[in-house]
This record gives sequence, structure tokens and C-alpha cells, in this order.
Amino acid sequence: MDEIKLSSPEFADGGPIPAVHSHEAGDLSPALDWTGVPNSAVELVLTCDDPDAPGGTFTHWMLAGMQPQRDGLAAGEDAPRIADGRNGFGTNGYGGPHPPPGGAPHRYVFTLSALDEPSGLTSGFSPDDLRDALRGKVIATGTLTGTYAR
Repeated sequence: MDEIKLSSPEFADGGPIPAVHSHEAGDLSPALDWTGVPNSAVELVLTCDDPDAPGGTFTHWMLAGMQPQRDGLAAGEDAPRIADGRNGFGTNGYGGPHPPPGGAPHRYVFTLSALDEPSGLTSGFSPDDLRDALRGKVIATGTLTGTYAR
């Protein structure tokens, strides 16, 4: 499987996510950049999950339907023709980091997947819908991990 290089101009891989992108600051999604999407890709899908959440993995962001020619997203971008999934806060779109106060930093894993077939997802999709839609279609992935503590 090919590897996509996923990065952010706002935080380094393994580094802290700026507070402006947190849930308490208003849920402004961070800027993301990527390279290495295979020419055969027909769609890009982005997720952000917190594997350190007390109740198990918490979904902060799911986007589907992105054109494979894209090379990133601007901070707070709400691009047309993109399907927003329902995050763990119960809303569509990005929900920023919000770990319990006073604890160790949580990891926020951003994953970009390139698909060789359309996902067929529409806004409001769930993590289970996403898992089903990705099965057998992912031809490349890239990850970026940020941390956040309150």
C-alpha cells in the first residue's frame, strides 16, 4: 500500500495541537497538507480520532468525498461537495480536542485515506458507516498525530 505524507503547518507530528483548534475554543479545524496521493485515487477520506479517550476511541472528525487532486485543507475550511460525518460530540464536522482536565495529553490521530472507488458516503455518516464504506477500497494512507491536554 502506498503512503501519503500528511502534515500541518500548525503542529509537528507528535507535537501539541494549538489551543485555537480545541473544542473549548470553538472547534476550528487545523490546516492540513498532503502529498503522495496515487494517481489512481478517486476519492480522499479524512478522520481524526482520540484513542486515549476514557470511554474508548472518540471520533473528532470525518470527511468523505474529497477530490483526489486536493493537496490540503485550510484551517476551518468547509469545502463544497464534502460529506461531513457525525463526530463523538453528536454534530457533523470537526470537533476539537477536549480531554479531561488535568490528565496526561491525549493523542489525536489524523488519517487520510485514498480510495480507488467512491465511498458513497453522505453527510451525517457514522464511524460504522465509514468502516463499511472503506472496506476493500483503500489504496494509500497517511497519518499525523498531535497531542493536547487541558
